[in-house]
Amino acid sequence: MAVSPQIFPPRKRRPSAGAFISPKLSDIKLVESLLELSQDISSLKYPQFLLKRKSLSIIRKVNLLSILFEELPGNQGFVLSPSTLLCLEEMYIVLQRIKTLIEDCSNGSKMWLLMQIEMVSNNFHELTTDLSTLLEVLPLKELDLSQDVEEVVLLIRRQCSPQNKTGVVDRKHDHLRLEVLTMLDRIKNEIVPDHSRLKEIFETLGLRDSPACREEIENLEEEIQNQINKKWKHLLVALIGLMRYTKCVLFGASTQKSDSRRRRKKSSAEVNVPSDFRCPISLELVRDPVVVATGQTYDRQSITLWIESGHNTCPKTGLTLAHTNLITNTALRNLISMWCREQKIPFEYAASNESLNGVEINKAALEATKMTASFLINKLSTSQSMEAANDVVYELRVLAKTDSDSRACIAEAGAIPLLVRYLGPDSGSRFPNLQVNAVTTILNLSILEANKTRIIDTDGALNGVIEVLRSGANWEAKGNAAATIFSLSGIHAHRKRIGRKIRVIKGLVDLAKEGPTSTKRDALVAILNLAADRETVGRLVEGGVVQIISEVIDALPEESVTILEAVVKRGGLAAIAAAYSSIEKLCHLLREGSDTTRESASATLVTICRKGGSEMVAEIAAMPGIERVIWELMESGTTRARRKAASLLRILRRWAAGLDSYTCRTSAVSVSSSRILLPS
Repeated sequence: MAVSPQIFPPRKRRPSAGAFISPKLSDIKLVESLLELSQDISSLKYPQFLLKRKSLSIIRKVNLLSILFEELPGNQGFVLSPSTLLCLEEMYIVLQRIKTLIEDCSNGSKMWLLMQIEMVSNNFHELTTDLSTLLEVLPLKELDLSQDVEEVVLLIRRQCSPQNKTGVVDRKHDHLRLEVLTMLDRIKNEIVPDHSRLKEIFETLGLRDSPACREEIENLEEEIQNQINKKWKHLLVALIGLMRYTKCVLFGASTQKSDSRRRRKKSSAEVNVPSDFRCPISLELVRDPVVVATGQTYDRQSITLWIESGHNTCPKTGLTLAHTNLITNTALRNLISMWCREQKIPFEYAASNESLNGVEINKAALEATKMTASFLINKLSTSQSMEAANDVVYELRVLAKTDSDSRACIAEAGAIPLLVRYLGPDSGSRFPNLQVNAVTTILNLSILEANKTRIIDTDGALNGVIEVLRSGANWEAKGNAAATIFSLSGIHAHRKRIGRKIRVIKGLVDLAKEGPTSTKRDALVAILNLAADRETVGRLVEGGVVQIISEVIDALPEESVTILEAVVKRGGLAAIAAAYSSIEKLCHLLREGSDTTRESASATLVTICRKGGSEMVAEIAAMPGIERVIWELMESGTTRARRKAASLLRILRRWAAGLDSYTCRTSAVSVSSSRILLPS
């Protein structure tokens, strides 16, 4: 009767592995645990709509059973016989299963419970039968119970005796389940559901407003994590599509204010992402980790762009790639997924034919998403007020955040030109939330590769994003505009086009200088993307990016040093001269920084020495204890950091021995003279 141990991931509404295992407690402790468990079950919140009668029935039986557990420890010389002990241990397991089942029915997805109602009903029946069996074999005479308590146990035994071979499902609920499945089949054929019937179904399930629907969607999304069967995952995705559509057409677009009261999922920018989960190229949370020929792991999108830009080396090690095949790092992806779930961060890894949590989208879900997008776009195009438009744009923002298919459907329905209307200063001054929602929706849409070109090619879209970057209503708007620039510049041709706009450079530099930490990071990762183009690096240096890096390097060392490495590598003497004031901070980070920071700092210092001349080498050599720091890095750093540290040590020793011929040649154009090339 005991359930075999299983390894459950840390997900909502699932018991630990030890929940269904005999507790192996002393006699008195076992009875106390049974009493506590039965009292917990008696106080559980039961489901209000589906399986209410079955839940109440089994809760009442367990409540009566607690009378037995209250009486047992009162007997003098309380010792359980082996048969009684085994029976009570099995009863403990059954009660744990009852508790879990009721919690699942009460706290989980109502729509999913409807789909599983026959199976869940059978579970109630089986648990009641198990309880009946245990009460039948329980040796009451050995327990020396009072007559009243013994009569209560016999009453529970009679009540638990099975009347049917299986659990009986309410016909009304079974008909409702079949109706929902039929509705999904009709959606596959692009038949719009009857709104009046949708309302009746949702009221029956207790889904009577937009917040309830949003909670239901979250529960369905979490339920996907608990499923292994691909068929059930597909059904869950289809149900999510139906829920989103129904929420919009029945209850209207939910407002940002109402959503803020609910449990909010964080973004990766709001938490400290472990360094192992960051892509070495973008410094962002890895969504689709892949391994290259050298064994290093990158985010698929970032390394693909690196290779497509003409590079044939590994960005971290600098080694030539034997091949350009990318192998999915499944183990790391699973770790990141679990971490995101614990942090309540939405996690979706990019894949051409996959959607929510790696489930291939089905026809019903896709058509429901198209219907939802079309409904919202039509509503936005006819909005008579800014308040109404804000509610719709916010709903588009939420939808565009969910998966690739939603982003494609929203863009194909014509959302981008409509969103551009709300990026201007008029919207920002009068309706700041509307501007934030509009630029964030464009950001979410830009995650899809095809949408990047759509946005760039839409009249006024790029200029609108730049306008928000320069003079947005608040820091959130500016930060999301910077993140949009980062996303759009992921394509090489777009990067060059964006990098030619001085307003973009100025906006990003100002944001990195003046914004709060989260928006500084948005600006820096956008700058890092633009710094991949040599022509743009010159404009970044002229715009003062190196000086800004020197100011923010203490607060955001990883991002700052990585940018400095890219700028110094591609920026020529002007960049080297501008980096002169950062040498001391780089040497400090060589000692105190993270592995990634130390790696980039050592690479940057090597480049400065090789291109900057003897004056730069002398500045580094004069740092107290620099050789000892380099030796420590050679012993404990990453592979690339050790290699760069060795190069740096050779440069310093050659300079000290007067053998710095290569630095002498470089210093023919002295650093001091190159400084006059920089703008004042």
